Amino acid sequence: MSVRQGILALLAEKPMHGYQLRQQFEQRTGGTWPLNIGQVYTTVQRLVRDGLVEPVPTSGSADDAADVERFQLTPAGRAEITAWWHTPVDRGAPVRDELVIKLALAVTAPGVDPREVIQTQRTETMRALRDYTRLKTTVPGGAAGGGESNSRDLAWSLVLDNLIFAAEAEVRWLDHVEARVSRAEGAWSAAPAPASAVTPASAAASPSVAAPTTEARR
Repeated sequence: MSVRQGILALLAEKPMHGYQLRQQFEQRTGGTWPLNIGQVYTTVQRLVRDGLVEPVPTSGSADDAADVERFQLTPAGRAEITAWWHTPVDRGAPVRDELVIKLALAVTAPGVDPREVIQTQRTETMRALRDYTRLKTTVPGGAAGGGESNSRDLAWSLVLDNLIFAAEAEVRWLDHVEARVSRAEGAWSAAPAPASAVTPASAAASPSVAAPTTEARR
């Protein structure tokens, strides 16, 4: 989830200051993607620069001066977040996946056993899957798949569903990769070695044995 769009979505509900934005973001996503407060304020300042967010006007009283600065959406910011809700997430350019890159290199790198890489990753992914499944049981009604007591529990349950489905898919993909590697290596070892080609240059360099002449036979 884009931090920029996430902050706009939160400010669409009510004005907030930086610590509230961080707290709300982490609560609604179950702390899956923790935010640094500096990152929050840096993003807010960029949104202010772009005309999407503005500081909440103050009355100039002593109480207002003591308050932490809060921010709110501008009309352009409301239009931006409305457009985001109605725009699909672009899947045309896949993100760089470290595991995919690692395995793609492992099958071509000399001295690396792809099966060992696969097994190591499978163990880690299975551990994460167990942790996510255990967390799902701590969400009120989450294990039943639809019994959440409020919208925040539902939001956290949906995040966990995504993590669980992604881990399950990764385990299946690792099994697929292992099978493909085994079939490929079996085919490569069974293939006959190519015959050595004799080039004109090598033929010229090789000494030839001439057939004995008539005089030699005599």
